[in-house]
Amino acid sequence: MSIVNLNKFRKAKTRADKKAQADENAVKFGRTKSEKNREKTEATKAKRELDGKKRT
Repeated sequence: MSIVNLNKFRKAKTRADKKAQADENAVKFGRTKSEKNREKTEATKAKRELDGKKRT
């Protein structure tokens, strides 16, 4: 039986838990920069079209 450093084990477990949480958040909330830009341009185009159809 070998000696186990409990501090290293505890820190490795904490790192693994944080990595798992980060991966879960990336799936839940993450979008690429290009997706964000595309969504922003679509919103501005829709706003521009709506403003163009307003009556005065």
